Amino acid sequence: MRSFDQQSETILKPVIIGLLGLGTVGQGVASILGRNAEEITRRAGRKIEVRHAAVRDTGKSRSTDLSGIELTTNSSDVVNQPDVDIVVELMGGTDDALKLVLTAIEQGKHVVTANKALIAMHGNEIFSAAQKHGVVVSFEPAVAGGIPIIKAIREGLTANRINKVAGIINGTGNFILTEMRDKGRTFDDVLQEAQQLGYAEADPTFDVEGIDAAHKLTILASIAFGIPLQFDRVYTEGITRISRQDVQYAEALGYRIKHLGVTVEREAGIEIRVHPALVPERKLLANVNGVMNAVLVDSDAVGETLYYGPGAGAEPTGSSVVADLVDVVRTLTTDPENRVPHLAFQPDLLSEKPVLPSGDFLTASYLRLLAADKAGVMADVTRILAENEISIEAMLQKEPAEGEQEVPVILLTHLCLESNTDKAIAEIEKLASIKQKVMRIRVESLDG
Repeated sequence: MRSFDQQSETILKPVIIGLLGLGTVGQGVASILGRNAEEITRRAGRKIEVRHAAVRDTGKSRSTDLSGIELTTNSSDVVNQPDVDIVVELMGGTDDALKLVLTAIEQGKHVVTANKALIAMHGNEIFSAAQKHGVVVSFEPAVAGGIPIIKAIREGLTANRINKVAGIINGTGNFILTEMRDKGRTFDDVLQEAQQLGYAEADPTFDVEGIDAAHKLTILASIAFGIPLQFDRVYTEGITRISRQDVQYAEALGYRIKHLGVTVEREAGIEIRVHPALVPERKLLANVNGVMNAVLVDSDAVGETLYYGPGAGAEPTGSSVVADLVDVVRTLTTDPENRVPHLAFQPDLLSEKPVLPSGDFLTASYLRLLAADKAGVMADVTRILAENEISIEAMLQKEPAEGEQEVPVILLTHLCLESNTDKAIAEIEKLASIKQKVMRIRVESLDG
């Protein structure tokens, strides 16, 4: 009886991979392909071999076995190798990555990428080129690391009409908010630790200001609702203004603060928004802690489904890259017209439904006011809210500290148009009895 290797060699020649980038994720990919070679070949039907890789320093010591891989500092050399069947882009950035990916596509090579910014900002152009040249561009690792959320929405839930997608899709922000809640630490203190642990970059802007999550949410919104990628229309708000007292007040009201990406389809259009939010503590998303990610999908036939796991790291993200490689290998002999569409819906049937501006969002709010401790103040505040068609769900008023003349007041509102909330906040801040700007955090009940 022939061995597995002998049988597999008689099936088809190996599929050759060219890696652009051999950092954390690239080494994870090489490690998984080497360690699980037999299992992967049995699933794909062909061997998958990395033979070329572009790196910044060919002499750098690496923990992964790279024997059999030809290293170069020139990424174009990898893309232009005639034996490369699939280019795996793991270099990050957008300008150089876009040029290399488009070059690979023009040469008839398939692409797998973990680059969320590239897909969010240039995906429409990339997918159009891929369709023209009959190749596949796969991007599962671009969103939520090792969680197969792209496949789940694009294929597993294809019978459903998606109503809402809401998720914790940036581990750095979730780590910071978890530490602030559990240990009473300040934002700046936890951010410094996150940088020391390697969870946050030296410049943490993309993580703490929500840009990273916005890239990912752009992709999720497109595959959920069948719309073109529109990163420039995503409302994006970070977590830098969240204070310990907001975390504590949220807890007192039965909520936890999470940095969410939320996209909802409404009759008027589609909301795509990234921002901190109060989530009821009984909800599963409220209990996703540390650097973990989770995505909740609400759809008409299945109802709510939740996808949880590590959102980054060498092997979790490498796992998604290899899964995409297997999917691409399986499609190599299929008719290009009958492959799974990049954005779930047929390219000529994407929706023109508009992405809504923030003023048209329908949300509830947590409002923190610092008010003078005297009669009539809350009457003025509630009058302004009522005039703007905003009703109050709950109120929490703290006793002033000894010798203090101001008192913190917390209000939770019911759902209303954000333009009404914006107008009410502006009017409340003009009151002489309100001593500082109103702190507003959205509230997400996550009800179906």
